Parts: sequence; C-alpha cells; structure tokens
Amino acid sequence: MLDTSITLDQFIQAIIDTLYMVGMSLLVGTVIGSILGILIVVTRPGGVIETKWIYAILNPIINIVRSVPFIILLVAIIPFTRIIVGTSIGIGAAIVPLIIFISPFITRLVENSLLEVNPGIIEAAEAMGATPIQIIWYFVLPEAFSSLILSLTTATISLIGATAMAGTIGAGGVGDLAIVYGYQRYDTFAMVSTVIILIIFVQVIQSVGNTLARLIRRN
Repeated sequence: MLDTSITLDQFIQAIIDTLYMVGMSLLVGTVIGSILGILIVVTRPGGVIETKWIYAILNPIINIVRSVPFIILLVAIIPFTRIIVGTSIGIGAAIVPLIIFISPFITRLVENSLLEVNPGIIEAAEAMGATPIQIIWYFVLPEAFSSLILSLTTATISLIGATAMAGTIGAGGVGDLAIVYGYQRYDTFAMVSTVIILIIFVQVIQSVGNTLARLIRRN
C-alpha cells in the first residue's frame, strides 16, 4: 500500500515554490504595472502629458484583463503559456498567467496611489518649470511612496491567493499540496496545515508592509 501522507520535505518544497512564484510574478508584474499605472495617470484627461488616444487604449484593456477571474484566465491562456514556456503545467506555466493577472491589478493600485497626491504639489512643480518626467519622478512618486508600499502589499497578498489556485494545473506550491493531499486524498492535516501556512504568509507580509509604510510616512 502506498504511503499517501505528506512529508516535511514536501511542505518545505511547497513553501519554496510558492515564494518563487510570488517573487517572480511580483517582480515582473510590478515593473509592468508601475509603467502602465504611471502612463494611465499622466495621459488621462487633465494629466501632465494628456494623450487621449493612449489613455483610450490602455484603460479598457486593463479593465478587460482585470475582469477575468484568475482561475478562468489560467485556463484560457494555456495556448499562450505553452508558446512562452513550452508547457502548460508546473511552476513556469503558472508564472505566465500570474504576471498577466497581477500586472493590471498593480496598474490600478499605482494609479490610485498617484491620484491621491495633492494636486497642489503638481502645480507647484509646474510653476518651478519642472518637466513632466521630473514632476513624476521627483514630486509625485516620492509623495505617493508610502501608499505605493501598501499597494504592493495588497498585490502580494492577492498573488499568494492566486498561487494557491495555480495548484489546479500542478504548479506546485502550497496550493498544490492543498488540492492533491487535502482535497483529493481527504487529508485533513494537509488541508489545515496549508491554510495555516497561507495565513502566516499573509500576516507577515501585511505587517512588513504596514511597518515600511509607517516609517516612510514619518520620514
């Protein structure tokens, strides 16, 4: 009879896989989302580089991608995933939809953070003769930095939840353990353990994000 119980090594590997998927997806997604978020803000009507056609293209595309639930997106782009990484299962295959999922999410978070900046700061920068790039880089981004930290914290937590769903395609990670052992093999210990691990991840990330944002706000 095969031993279907979960082992410590599997738990450790699952945690490493989850951290890898979250880290890679967050890194690429943050770059893409930050660029798109800044573009949305500066090209919107009344923005410092108002460009209606860019805003008119980006805004609906971001809305469309964001409206697709991750589990559906995961399956829908399998052909695209195969083209990019050569397979539709495993960690590499999960990172592609994770990036596509989190990028527009971060875009909206960045947009909201930047729009919270006092318009008077932008007006003062323009009065000093600052260029649009200087306004964004030296005035808007520093002012919104603490809010951006909290936004990335929220995005990271959303990614953790998405990686759990990625277990449905055998992506590995904590979600895969929950599905293979907790659900398919009715292993209550595995299910409860994976839930606890995910809760710890979220609590630690939220605490770190709140602390960093508070320190930046004080300075």
